[in-house]
Amino acid sequence: MPSLSDLVKDKDRRKAVIDDCAELIEAEVASKSGLTGLAVKGAFAVVKAVRPGIIPQAVHHLIDDFSIRIDPFHAAWLAQGGKPPLADYFTRRGGELADALLTVTDERAARSDNKTLKGAYGKLRPQGKKHVEEAMPRLGRLVEKHTR
Repeated sequence: MPSLSDLVKDKDRRKAVIDDCAELIEAEVASKSGLTGLAVKGAFAVVKAVRPGIIPQAVHHLIDDFSIRIDPFHAAWLAQGGKPPLADYFTRRGGELADALLTVTDERAARSDNKTLKGAYGKLRPQGKKHVEEAMPRLGRLVEKHTR
């Protein structure tokens, strides 16, 4: 079974993974509720209005680093026989996997010269882990789909 980081090197498969990741992000944002959900949905709408196509573009720029962070979790799941479903495995290890993925965005934000971006990221980051953990079932299904 190929690793996610190997798959995203293939141009055609990369596009399919990026498209599915963009759909995952859209679905996660749409599923948010309450005051936090309202804030997330509002910020998301503003970003998309200001820069149409930004979600797939951002995924394109981050997918290599994200896939490298996901690979060890996927490999550990495979080593235990591919059971339970990857979505369940990712959910159980959600805190660790969220930390691994957020390391990528933390590093990118730290290197950015864009003060507006840094400020926005700094405001959203405290809730970031919770939101990433909530995405684990969808992320597990996405990775399993593309690595079968």
